[in-house]
Amino acid sequence: MTTPPASSEPIEQQSTDLKAIFRLIAPIVLGVILWLLPAPEGLDSQGWHMLVIFFSTLLGVMVSPLPMSAVTLMGVAALCLTKTLTLKQALAGYGDPVTWLVVMAFFISHGFIKTGLGLRIAYGFMRLLGKKTLTLGYGLTLTDTLLAPAMPSTTARAGAVVFPIMQSIATIYDSKPGATAKRMGAYLIMVVFHANAITSTMFLTGMAGNPLVVKLAATQGVELSWLSWALGALLPGLVCLILMPLCLYWLISPELKETPRAVSMAKKELQRLGPLSKDEWIMMGTFLSLLVLWIFGQQLGFPSTLVAMVGVCILLLSGVLDWDDLRGNKGAWDTMIWFGAFITMAHYLSAYGVVGYVSEQVGILFGDLPAGVTMVAICTLYYFFHYFFAASTAQISAMYASFLLIMLSAGVPPMGGALMLAYTSNICAVITHYGNGPAPILFGAGYVPLLSWWKNGLLMTPVYLIVWLGLGSAWMSWLGYF
Repeated sequence: MTTPPASSEPIEQQSTDLKAIFRLIAPIVLGVILWLLPAPEGLDSQGWHMLVIFFSTLLGVMVSPLPMSAVTLMGVAALCLTKTLTLKQALAGYGDPVTWLVVMAFFISHGFIKTGLGLRIAYGFMRLLGKKTLTLGYGLTLTDTLLAPAMPSTTARAGAVVFPIMQSIATIYDSKPGATAKRMGAYLIMVVFHANAITSTMFLTGMAGNPLVVKLAATQGVELSWLSWALGALLPGLVCLILMPLCLYWLISPELKETPRAVSMAKKELQRLGPLSKDEWIMMGTFLSLLVLWIFGQQLGFPSTLVAMVGVCILLLSGVLDWDDLRGNKGAWDTMIWFGAFITMAHYLSAYGVVGYVSEQVGILFGDLPAGVTMVAICTLYYFFHYFFAASTAQISAMYASFLLIMLSAGVPPMGGALMLAYTSNICAVITHYGNGPAPILFGAGYVPLLSWWKNGLLMTPVYLIVWLGLGSAWMSWLGYF
């Protein structure tokens, strides 16, 4: 009698368990080892301990033994337990107006999904531009662009609104993951991914980590407003939105060029939705009012966070949102936990001289270069460092302040340098399949193989860097930012 082969499942399970244990203990081991080392010359022990806990927390975010919020909450607890910060200092990030701007923006974005206004906008563009695969790509791009100012959750924007529509269109034309993906699905999903990264770059409220940039820039004396951000990104952003679908159309040439049934589908869905409901009208009016106040709020004396808070109150009073919508918005409260922790750490890394110390050490490499060359070199280096980060916010927290200080030390004008590095913080997400929230969802759909995904991001990189660092610099010089 033949003995059946031993199952490999126990071995695989042991391997999985070992990986889980490693992810759990690696941040702790790193923290203990670094804590026992003496502080580098030029950095006091308090600053060193702050940096150690920050590095350990950041490693925890990268290897993800637990969700990011749980990891960052442990980092906050570690700050208090080691007496690196007092409890009041450690919790200061949760009372920062920038943290609450992000939370309020999440609530506002939920209104687009709940009322169906986001879907209506998407189907409207599809009806107008859906006859060809290329113009359909532009329709999906315009949808994301229109939603970006009020939806900081890139995952919600691309994953909950744009992606389901894109998938429906691809299915109609029998373009599914696998053998038929090249018909059109592979092209459309890459357009959705790249459009999301570009629109996140264009608006302060387009990505949850952007307000953190504002906070970090302020620690270096650079004040960024919603309007200054949007104006600086206007021309390079629009050029990228125009070029991107065309470039991807050449890189991932879809087999199917004509898509007349997409228009029919959009018409049917719009008929099903019927006329604009009362809630949709209120949502649209609130959104337009918020845009106006975000643009002119600085002149009128209305901070961005207060404007967003008023918008949420209007949606509550009108019944568009109810308290259960706010209380049950896991994305908003989850983001608040990790965002508040990073705000705290970023502030005290600067206050304890860590940012200045790191910038001084790295800046030695660029000390003899002209300001313009330094800016280009720093932004390019920052861009490719994103290969080591699974989230844009993690990279912003780890690198933005020190890289900005290097540029300022080299003589780069503060406003232009701060914004250029901010824009780079978003557009760099295109290079991997894990670089921002929507990436795992869109890649996981299975339309594009891993090698092609990375290759497309790498091939699009020169386009983005030339547009932002070249045309963007000229545009911002004209605006007076440089």
